[in-house]
Amino acid sequence: MKENKLLNYIQEVLKNMPTDWLKLTTHRLDIYNESLAKTQFLKQFEALYKADNSKKLALSELPTAFDYIRLGHPLSSVLEWGIAHLNNLKPDNVISFSSKTIPVLAILRKNLFDKKNTQILYTGELPDFFDFEAVRRVYGYNFELKQVESTDDISDFNGSTIFISQNDEMGTVNLNPKIDFLISLHPPLGSLLLVNGAQNEDYVSEIQHVRRRETIAMTPDDSYSALQQLIGKSSSTKRKNDVETNKARVVDSIHKITATKSNVQLGSCGLSIQYAIMMGLIDDALEKHPGKDIKIIVPPNCYGGTNDQARRVAACVKKVEILDLPVDGNNDMVKSTDRVLAQVAREGAVPYIIAEIPTNPRVEVPDLEELRAVLSKTRKTTNDEVAIDPVFILDQTFCPNIQFLSKDGILSSIRTISYVSGSKFPSGGKCTAGYCVANEKAEELMSVIEKHLKLCDNEATDLQVEILAEQLPSMNQRIKDAYKNTREFVSFIEKKLPEAKINFVSEDLADQGFTPSVFSLDLPTKGNTEEERESYKRALNQKLINMMISEIPNESKYCVSYGQLKGCYWTIPATSTQGTTKEDDKDYIARVSVSPNLDLEHHKKVFSDFVEQI
Repeated sequence: MKENKLLNYIQEVLKNMPTDWLKLTTHRLDIYNESLAKTQFLKQFEALYKADNSKKLALSELPTAFDYIRLGHPLSSVLEWGIAHLNNLKPDNVISFSSKTIPVLAILRKNLFDKKNTQILYTGELPDFFDFEAVRRVYGYNFELKQVESTDDISDFNGSTIFISQNDEMGTVNLNPKIDFLISLHPPLGSLLLVNGAQNEDYVSEIQHVRRRETIAMTPDDSYSALQQLIGKSSSTKRKNDVETNKARVVDSIHKITATKSNVQLGSCGLSIQYAIMMGLIDDALEKHPGKDIKIIVPPNCYGGTNDQARRVAACVKKVEILDLPVDGNNDMVKSTDRVLAQVAREGAVPYIIAEIPTNPRVEVPDLEELRAVLSKTRKTTNDEVAIDPVFILDQTFCPNIQFLSKDGILSSIRTISYVSGSKFPSGGKCTAGYCVANEKAEELMSVIEKHLKLCDNEATDLQVEILAEQLPSMNQRIKDAYKNTREFVSFIEKKLPEAKINFVSEDLADQGFTPSVFSLDLPTKGNTEEERESYKRALNQKLINMMISEIPNESKYCVSYGQLKGCYWTIPATSTQGTTKEDDKDYIARVSVSPNLDLEHHKKVFSDFVEQI
């Protein structure tokens, strides 16, 4: 009876749900509270279920669930909630993934730090991408691997027992009490991880953090298909489009945009791509430079996902260490790079540098000629041997139109890999898929990056590829149009509030092709002490954002995103993108991203009203 009620309710929800549950990477940003996220969404959703209310208006007023679909979204949350109810589990104990291998890695990661044994059990044959030899050798995880006939063959084990199931229908599963974690594979949709027993509940937040940093939740489209299966409706999981044709179109677009010819890798999100780059390069270093230390050089205040992921990798893998690369504010990226590379050279280590150009959030571009010279410099170890040359890993999400990697590009003489978060300009905010390419000097590294993208089962989904095929051809024009709006808005703010400090590219840099559509705003402040001035500025930031969102709700959103098709996005990096950054490196300034399509005059008017209230 309870099961029928639940499935009937889900059926009505799917019939009446807001279209943006399926079509957007972010839902109801105007009522998004990051600290409450999924709990807030599910608490209100549960109340609707108990009241048997599945009306469209009620569903549309639910707050954002998680963030940006990496950590989850309304449909993945409803799927997890439904599976949990059917198996008498807490909703938190069911976690969906687009990937089928990352849930295994997430458990192994926690057990590595807890020094806890793990056995991985499975029936039948596992998919080829489960490369457990590489998981041991490169990722640093330890476990026992056993094939069993059925769950009845599971014996007692001193540690965690993971059971990988490939035959479950969507819904109830056989949760043998000897299983700590059941991972149910549902190709091509992804997987569901069920955390069994109160003794394992402290894994939940750790597993969710892996999902946030190294992969994504099951996508909205695939979660919808899974929910259709759950209620007993046939849901075609094969897309009608021509996958290979779409992929060829995407690769062709990326080659034209980047002026490269390398293998192109498409990941489920920008951080999926970055994780494959990171683990691929570590794999390459272990093979080509055995015994040597690996140094990942990363700006301490760059995008929090980049920073956090790099440090998480270093925490797991022996011989890998993070070195800070100060790039913003009073720091110069060129001088910092020269200093850090000299240190790594003396130690005879393998240097990998991750950097954003322009930087985030202060939108600064280093002197590129000087940067090339520093990256190209031949250095010596303390033993007077030639040091290993660096690989430059360039996050060019803010300016994906710049051809850094072309044959004649500024970085052509340095081994360089470039990657872009696809939730920004490539898709216009319609999906999260990211991509990476290499210049000629680094082409050979793409095969090992591909290996780890496949091992993590983090490749872009068919629908994501379809969206990129539709959106990439217009990307460069959208970048031009958005820059034009941004420049006009920045010029207006400079005239209206000249005391404010604006971080944006100069006209000279724009003439060189650096045309981002994001700027940061350091509002004027007052007070007798540094604490008072900082407190006043933070409050003023929030007041401005609140005014914009409340007075232009159809266009102004509170979000970290960038490159959307329409509207204007506002955030404070210190409380969003820099969430895991060290406090001293955080920037409590407003970051604004402008699209090619918005009512700019309305935004100017609200800003004028704000200035009058200061």
